[in-house]
Amino acid sequence: MAANPMQSRLHESPIVKDTVDHIMEVMETAFDPTWGEAWNRRQVSDALIMPTTHVIVISASGIIDPPSGSDIAGFCLSRHTAGEEELLLIGVKPTSRGAGLGRKMIEQLIRDAQARGAIRIYLEMRANNPAESLYRTIGFQPIGKRPKYYRLSNGERMDAITFGLSI
Repeated sequence: MAANPMQSRLHESPIVKDTVDHIMEVMETAFDPTWGEAWNRRQVSDALIMPTTHVIVISASGIIDPPSGSDIAGFCLSRHTAGEEELLLIGVKPTSRGAGLGRKMIEQLIRDAQARGAIRIYLEMRANNPAESLYRTIGFQPIGKRPKYYRLSNGERMDAITFGLSI
């Protein structure tokens, strides 16, 4: 199995800090607080030190895992276990949306997951997530629903939909 080059670099403390900084910068602009989907800095940091968590970052020009000092336009976090990969979070800055960066990161995730031995990728999203059309065009299919799973900032609840993709 080929290792994700970014994962092997993450064990160096400055890289983890830089990566978390990039993710948080994207998350602050990409995630609407209404939905409560953004993670806090501690959650991201804790996830990144786990050997089963993998990250992909992308520049506005579409370079995956660009060199240090590059402007990061998006990120994708996933977790691998027992032949499966779970897409935990994906975000693209609003100023870089529509350029195919989300699709490019998911396509890279599929390649990386296959290299790690995954045969299926899962994700869960709120019922009205506009990224659903992207997931479906890539081949993800709805496989489950959790009624009233997400609690919104106003206290209302929204369904979660689980999608799966065989790879």
